[in-house]
Amino acid sequence: MKKTKVINSDISRVIAQMGHFDKLSIGDAGMPVPMTTEKIDLAVTNGVPSFMDVLTNVLEELEVQRIYLAEEIKTENPDILSEIKKELPDTPITFIPHSEMKAELNNCHAFIRTGEMTPYANILLESGVVF
Repeated sequence: MKKTKVINSDISRVIAQMGHFDKLSIGDAGMPVPMTTEKIDLAVTNGVPSFMDVLTNVLEELEVQRIYLAEEIKTENPDILSEIKKELPDTPITFIPHSEMKAELNNCHAFIRTGEMTPYANILLESGVVF
């Protein structure tokens, strides 16, 4: 059995297959996911698991060099934005329109769906290297 903190086999597999500049997305329960993008559905009920719980878990294994957030998070969900900045204090953030974020899901290895029920709680994680 795995000893690291990411024990979900699908998430662990996707992270292991990622290379430099590859993307993984985590988001709220309402984010539309293209049929061509793998969806790892963790949602159980309203708020379970939370966006931040899943993000914190993924960051245990994934080296991230940049994050992408919807421009709208600044006004529509400043609490989640603050938590993201606290979790990734030294990681550059690029803000993009939510419509662009949805389109960018076509370029992600996978989308991890959480039970989060707050607006614009979505992130694109760009993989870095550990050397």
